[in-house]
Amino acid sequence: MKFSVNSNELQRALNKISGVVPSKSTLPILENFLLTLSKNTLHAVATDLEISMSATVDVRGTEDGSLAVPARRVMDTIRALPDTQIVFHADQASNKVKMITESGEYNLVGESSKDFPATPEFKAENEIAMDGAVLSGLINRTIFSVSTDELRPAMTGVLLQLRATELRAVATDGHRLVRVVYSSFKDANPEKDIIIPSKAFMLVSKMTEDETCVISVSSTHARFAFKNVTLTSRLIGENYPNYETVIPLDNEKKMIVNRHALLAAVRRVSLYSNSSTHQVRFSMRKNELRLAAEDVDFGGEAKERINCTFEADDLEIGFNAHYVVDILSHIESDDVLFKFSSPVRAAIVMPTVKRENEEILMLVMPMRLNT
Repeated sequence: MKFSVNSNELQRALNKISGVVPSKSTLPILENFLLTLSKNTLHAVATDLEISMSATVDVRGTEDGSLAVPARRVMDTIRALPDTQIVFHADQASNKVKMITESGEYNLVGESSKDFPATPEFKAENEIAMDGAVLSGLINRTIFSVSTDELRPAMTGVLLQLRATELRAVATDGHRLVRVVYSSFKDANPEKDIIIPSKAFMLVSKMTEDETCVISVSSTHARFAFKNVTLTSRLIGENYPNYETVIPLDNEKKMIVNRHALLAAVRRVSLYSNSSTHQVRFSMRKNELRLAAEDVDFGGEAKERINCTFEADDLEIGFNAHYVVDILSHIESDDVLFKFSSPVRAAIVMPTVKRENEEILMLVMPMRLNT
């Protein structure tokens, strides 16, 4: 196998798939890129057996072939090079590789392409197209709420619900929940629920560009295809919790507050909260929100007041400051709407300004207030 390519172009292509390569694996072959040359197109593949990614890059090919090469060594070498031409020559009989530039030569040993895992067969049952920017926004608004508890595997991914006229994305870790709904959505095969692993979604978020992504779904896998990059991930084969039962319908106490002011205040006040609970007390009275935190163990205390719009009966409720910060950081509107019921019921948080055909609902569970 022999080809020449610009170092920056090769680096961009390999960067997009390098995130799937495991740093340490019981199968050393997984720590490689599979490079396959066909005429003037180089096809690069990486996999951890659960997720497979491929990228194509235009090269000047002179000898077709295929070889698995050490991903870290190749990436580190290319990153260290200036913008230059690389002549890549691989001897498939000995698995030896040479990368030759104008001023240097770099030799390494690869492995036979026959030992590299095959990409799983994929037969699409559903197929939808999404704008890359919309998909990126969907991922960024949900991924932070995914659980890391491996004992609840369904919640370690993002639920996608494909419907006839809308797409829903849901993520929860039991303490907070995010639901994003895109309406006016066209799906040829409606009514399908899938759970995308969080790692796969994170990798997709790094691929999204100003281009359309075609999302294909089979009974066991999902595929995200961009112009030059494709990711195929195994789905989480579990039943997602019935999240709709935890979304309260009777939160009548409404507060509208400036998101930036509240976010900054919570961050400041939480510096004085208990290091274990991170509890911040929200005390609401007519058109005023008071924030307070206390660390009894070290004698720290902080209080702040913020103007808001609140016309309901006085209410005190406690939250984990980290969860509030996360939610406020992933809402774009200047003002946010909080909807409360009681100190022991979940609070709903929503942007006051909605994008066209998009509805975002975030939920945060309260903490029992310290007496």
